[in-house]
Parts: sequence; C-alpha cells; structure tokens
Amino acid sequence: MLPLFILAHFGHHIVGAMLRPLMPMIRTDLGISYTEVGVVLSAFAITGGISQLPSGWLADRIGPRIVVTAGISGVALAGLFIGLSQSYLTLIIFLVLAALLGGGYHPASAAAISSSIAPERRGRALGLHLVGGSSSFWVVPLLVAPIAAAWSWRGAYITLAVPTIVLGIVIYVLLGRRMYARDKEKQTTGMEVSTGTDSVRWRKLAPFIIMSVATGTMTQSVAAYLSLYAVDYFGVPEATAAILVAITPAVGLFAAPMGGYLSDRLGRIPVLLVVSFTTIPLIYLLGVAPNVQALVAVMVAIGLVSNARMPASEAYIAGNTPERRRSTVLGVYYFAGAEVAGLLTPVMGNLIDRLGFYASFRIISIALAGIVVVCTPFLRGARE
Repeated sequence: MLPLFILAHFGHHIVGAMLRPLMPMIRTDLGISYTEVGVVLSAFAITGGISQLPSGWLADRIGPRIVVTAGISGVALAGLFIGLSQSYLTLIIFLVLAALLGGGYHPASAAAISSSIAPERRGRALGLHLVGGSSSFWVVPLLVAPIAAAWSWRGAYITLAVPTIVLGIVIYVLLGRRMYARDKEKQTTGMEVSTGTDSVRWRKLAPFIIMSVATGTMTQSVAAYLSLYAVDYFGVPEATAAILVAITPAVGLFAAPMGGYLSDRLGRIPVLLVVSFTTIPLIYLLGVAPNVQALVAVMVAIGLVSNARMPASEAYIAGNTPERRRSTVLGVYYFAGAEVAGLLTPVMGNLIDRLGFYASFRIISIALAGIVVVCTPFLRGARE
C-alpha cells in the first residue's frame, strides 16, 4: 500500500507546488506587492490548516480512501479553476477551495501508513511517503517553467490539473482494492496492529509539536519568498527562479528517508533537536549569501534538515497516539503547522517590504532560536 500513497502524495501537492515558482509571474501579471503575495500564500495555508481538524476527525470515522481522493482529484479540479481565474480575488477564492478539499490528505495518509507498519520501521515508511511530496515540489517547477514561459502561469495550472484529476480517480480504485485485501488478511489471521498506547500523551507531545511546528513554519515563511529574493536581489530571470525553488524539495528525495531511518535508529527527539538547532544559522545565512551559488548551497542545507524533520515528527506523534485517534491528532499537528505558516507568511512579506531581506531573515532566525531554547529542556528528559 505504501507505493500507492507515495504516488498519491505526488498528486496531492501538484497544485500547491506550482504556486511559489510561478509567483513572480503571478505578481507581475496581477501587479501585487510583497504583502499581497503573502496574503495569497497565507489564504492557501490558513484554509488548508483549518480543514485539517475536521478532515482528520472525518478520516478516523470513514477511513482514508475518500479523504485521500478528495486531496488529489478535488484539489486538481480547483487548480483547473485557478488557471481560469482573471483577478487577484478569484485567485484567492480558488486557492481557498483547493486548500479545503486537500486538508485531510496528510492526517489520513500518515495515519493509514503508521497503522500498517511496525513501530520500529515507521520512520522509514513515513520518510519514503514524503518522497512523493518532495518529488512533486521538485518535478513540478521544472515542468511549469517552460509551460508558463510558452502559455503563461494560467496555462501551466490548466495543463497539469487535468491529468492529476484522472490520477486521483485511478488511486481511488487501486486503494480500495489494497485496503480490502488488507482487511481480509486481518480477518483471516486475527492480526491487529498494536498502538502501544491507550490515550494521547499530550505532555510528551506538546513541547515536541511546538518545536517541530516552529522550525517548519519559520523555514516555510522564508522559503515562500526565495524565488522573489533571487529575482529582485540577485537579478535571476523569473523562469530560472522557478527552477531554483525546486532545489530544496529535490534534496528531500533522499533527506526524508534518511531522516526517517535515523529517527528509527537514534530516536525521534535527537533528530528534531539537531534539525532545529541547525536551522537557526541556516536561515540567517540566507540573508548574507553573497551570490546565487552561495544561496543555492544554503538552500540545499535547508532541504536536508527540513525534510529530515518531517518523518521523525510524524512517527513520534503516531507512537504516542492510539490508532483510533491518530488521524485526528495528526490533523491537530498539521493544523498548527499550516495556521502558523499562514499567519507568518504575510508578516514576513510585510517585514521584507519595510526592512528588506537581510533584516527579515535575521529576525526570523532569532525568533526561532528563542523557541528552540525554551522547548529543549522539556524534551531532553522525555522518553519515546
């Protein structure tokens, strides 16, 4: 079943993966400011975060199949309408629709994978699942750059949305067959997957989630503007900037499985601590990069640590949550990450408008350092 979810993860992110690399073209076409760019990204992130809560709860009750399909075909259908939008307002409306339809994918898929994999291999499985999403953020910018150059950013959305709708339907059929076979095997063998816990361990989860969410969202708020940073500060052509955005996700093709493997061997908490403390100087270094080559090097390093964080975090949450509530709790985690990122992104845009890139990156780096230092003592003595 894991290969299906890897493919599903790729399809789920296609619409979102186009947004940041195409943002320079969207900004030019619609004539919007950095702050308005932040509002566009924020509308998508905040709505996606809000939808995680009811969608995670729903997935625990109806199963992952329908929720996952809505996260692929439904999102792609909204992407088709994004390609037909003609104004700043309609762009936001259809991005919100895409976020609503896709909000349940992550809690449903991560919970389904965690329930079908032994705990000692859970990190690796979740890391391999993330390869699908990383591939989307790597492959899609490479695809949309020439398409957008020839047919505009709208043409890029329309071109990729249609096959993604079909992909979601195919996965719905195949996933139904695999889940039926798995349930049949459980009934025959009497096998049940042990959750290792009967209740949600919030005292252990809270500081871990806070640090993980802070590290991820502050990195995302900075990454949201890297294509514009490359265009406006280094003079990179817009089409080339769209390709540069693919660097960090491309690293995730091996960084996510590596992070999952290390979390299985060394523990989820040590991996998160290393990632968080490493991210602090990397964000600062983005602002002092002297040229494009140095910027790319820092982006590669950020890709390594940010992608390693995700499977460790998902596995830790799954290990401290009963199976029957796993999608719901993962929905809370994804909700927190999306909401904080959604609120922080326009703030970051406003900081850039007023203070410039260097000062804004430095402020984010200092803020993350404060959160990591406060949370670390609560994690040092925790057992997994």
